[in-house]
Formats: sequence, C-alpha cells, structure tokens
Amino acid sequence: MSTVEIVSFGYLHDAPPAAHLTIDLRHHFRDPHVSPELRYMTADDAPVRAAVLGTAGIAALVEATATAVDAFASGPSAGTVTVADGCAGGRHRAPSFARALAARLTAAGHTVSVRHRDMGKDVVQR
Repeated sequence: MSTVEIVSFGYLHDAPPAAHLTIDLRHHFRDPHVSPELRYMTADDAPVRAAVLGTAGIAALVEATATAVDAFASGPSAGTVTVADGCAGGRHRAPSFARALAARLTAAGHTVSVRHRDMGKDVVQR
C-alpha cells in the first residue's frame, strides 16, 4: 500500500493546499456552523463528528475518495498521495471527513498522516 497525506482546510482562511485530489465539502453538505450549539465546537467534539458523518452522502464520498486514492496509489509512479478536503472554515466538515477517510484508508493498509490546517483558527463570522 501507499503513504497518504490528508490535509483538511477552510477556504475562508486561505487557498487550498497543493494536492493530487481536492474535495470541496462546502456546497453539498450541511454546515454545522449554522447550528449555534455546534458553531464554536470543532471536529474534536463528538456532536460535530456525529452531525457531519450522519449527513447523507458523506459515507459514500469517503468510500469514493478512498477508491480514488487507491487508483492514484496503483499508478506507475511511487510516492505519497495527497488529499486535501475543505469546507468553509475548516473546523467542522473538513476535519471530520479527513478523520473518517484516514480511518478507512488505514484499515485498507495505507500509511496515513492527517493535518488540520485551520481547525484551531477562530470561527469565521459570517
């Protein structure tokens, strides 16, 4: 298997990081930020992870992304496969998705690292 680097980020903080595969979670999946009780939490909090991972389509996207990673990893060039996944602020959807993808890829035998570029930043007021 291959080495996979996953970077979660928020589009409202800076440009997406360089990656082989970039997943944009902003427009198709409900933002926990809209719920006052979740707004100041992060993916470190179970209610946020439950809200994100319970969203229709997220599990299928994790599987589809894992399949895409397998395709990149099976190519003739060896090396790390980088996946960047972003949401608006980088505190809820992106890091929750990154963790779920990492668990899926680790279970499949990949060596995975995860970095949350913007999860520790202040909530974006919008």
